[in-house]
Amino acid sequence: MGTGIQIWSTAKTLATGAIIGLTISDRYLTIVTTKGDSMHPTLTAADSFFRGDVVFAERGCLDKYKFSRGDVVIFKCPSDHNKDFVKRLIALPGEWIRIPVSQEIIKVPEGHCWVEGDNADRSWDSRSFGPIPLGLIKGRVTHIIWPPSKMGRVERKWPEDSAICSVYLQVNQPKGQLKP
Repeated sequence: MGTGIQIWSTAKTLATGAIIGLTISDRYLTIVTTKGDSMHPTLTAADSFFRGDVVFAERGCLDKYKFSRGDVVIFKCPSDHNKDFVKRLIALPGEWIRIPVSQEIIKVPEGHCWVEGDNADRSWDSRSFGPIPLGLIKGRVTHIIWPPSKMGRVERKWPEDSAICSVYLQVNQPKGQLKP
């Protein structure tokens, strides 16, 4: 009888832990393994057992879309919602972007943002697929938790070697008065 009670008690504890873990993961934070080189050197792939950096992403920012330029975000791929991308948020709704190759100037629509990889030459990002709906964002990357050599906070920054230099902000300026 004692063994059956112990098994039942352990099963209840595991089930409760799983439910709590899923709730926390779904509502507050998630753990993601990065893939690819698009966010190098901030995040890297294929340099550890996990084949990429393992990061925490907090979901609290999704409430009323509290983001800032320079945040690293996880979002659903606009053309394939089964894939997740990790990129840096470059421009917010209502801001202007100049695409370096075409020199085209685009205003980011309301409810959208512009994302780019830190490694511009190896990134498929808003320069390819345009602004993304804020609703596709799943969270903000806050910490690297693996490998131990890189453990720590992920900085909000503007890497100088990426196409981020293409950002132009429009703040209460008349139409056509775009300043770099």
